[in-house]
Formats: sequence, structure tokens, C-alpha cells
Amino acid sequence: MLDQTIAVTDEQIAYYRENGFVQVDNMVKPDELAELREALDEAMGASGRNSVQTDKSGGVYFNVLNQRVNVWRDHGGMARFVLSRRFADAARQLTGSSGMRLFHDHALFKMPGDSKPTPWHQDAPYWPMNESGGMSIWIALDDVDENNGCMMFVPKSQRIKNLRNVDLAKPHDIFADEGAKDVDRNTAVVVPLKAGSCTFHDGMTFHYAHANHTDRPRRALAIIYMPDGTTYSGKKHVCTDGQDFKAGEPLGGGSFPKLA
Repeated sequence: MLDQTIAVTDEQIAYYRENGFVQVDNMVKPDELAELREALDEAMGASGRNSVQTDKSGGVYFNVLNQRVNVWRDHGGMARFVLSRRFADAARQLTGSSGMRLFHDHALFKMPGDSKPTPWHQDAPYWPMNESGGMSIWIALDDVDENNGCMMFVPKSQRIKNLRNVDLAKPHDIFADEGAKDVDRNTAVVVPLKAGSCTFHDGMTFHYAHANHTDRPRRALAIIYMPDGTTYSGKKHVCTDGQDFKAGEPLGGGSFPKLA
């Protein structure tokens, strides 16, 4: 059951804290995977009131990622997975945080045909958080490899702070940024996954996803967590705009529930 926790290994915890990412296999069981695929396909095909589609077919960003944010707020089947204690508690164990809150989810389709790679970037510069420690689980709903959009990570790059956002539709080279010039992209680790397996990565870890050269969408679910007590920076973000948070206030309440 999704409310039952699992124990990540000491080796996985040590690897995550040293390198800023880790692979965890078989996070989703086969029967759960079938349910999650059905729910995700439904959620992506609907027009929700509370979730946000970031671009439409034919858009430049759509060719990088067909993405819907906060699908859990519109689809009960997705909420069962996004609010899962199993995933959030694994994140808590890896980070050593006393508690983890949901920030938001991403339903992610890398489309076939005219797909583009997701360029090298960090996630945390997009998030309106004062503190570090935000991180993501990325669950593969299809087998992924370099041919259809698997992820790559640069070990230890989570130590690089204060870089600017990367525009995923019109990217600059993050490795050329001041402060990142000593990061060696040639150390990047390619992480193919079987469906139901996942990676966790720190919000500062450099990562990239290959283009999808197949004739089927590459489906994934990403869930972003933040340590309990994380405070709002005041920066604009689709998930906090209109929420009446003041800079310096903890991010919490019903939109950002504590899950572990």
C-alpha cells in the first residue's frame, strides 16, 4: 500500500548525500504502475481547474516537455500517488530531514517525433524557497534509456549555488556560468530505468534528459518535496502566486501538505 514506508539502504543514503542523486529500483509495484499509467493518461488528457498546462501542442516548450503541474489537485487517482507516504518518507530518509512537505507534482510527457532534449539545468533556481533542501522523485512510467528520454546527472554538482535559471526552451550553457566552470560534464551519469523505478535528485543537481526518438510518449511523474519549515522567498511561481504567502513565512497549509 502507498501509505506503507520502505527503508532505503545506507548505501543509497550515502550515495545521495555525496552525489546529489540516487537510483531506487521497483519503487512502484506492477499493479500500482498500471493504475498510475491510467490515472496519468486521464489527467493529461483533461482540462483541470487547478492544475496548470505549461504549453500547448506546437509550442517551443511543448517540444521539450508536455507538462502539467499539480495534477493531484484535479484527479483523485493522481492524488493517491502524489500524496503517497512511501515516496515522501524515502525522500525524508535520503535527506535526513525531520519532515517533508509536498511542493508540487509534474506530469511529464516527452513527446515522440519532434521531441527536444531537456537541457542541463538545476531545479532550485525556479523555486520560491529561501532554504536549500528541496528535491524531486522522478518515477518512470515507461522503460527509459538514451533513445526515449532517460535522465543524466552530474555527481556532486548539488554543491554549486547561486546560478541563474535556464530557459528550457531557449537555454544557455549552464557549464559556462560563473561558479560552474569547474564542473565537468564528462562525469555525467546516464540513468536508464525500468518502469516503476525512480531517481531522487537534489534541487541543485545538474541534470538533463535525452530527446525521445521513438514513436510513443515517454511518461514520467515527478514530485517535488521540501523540508518542513521551508520559507517563502517572495519570488513568483505558479504554485504560490495568489496564495497570500508573505516573504519569510513557512510554506504550508493544504496546498503544501506534510507527507512524512
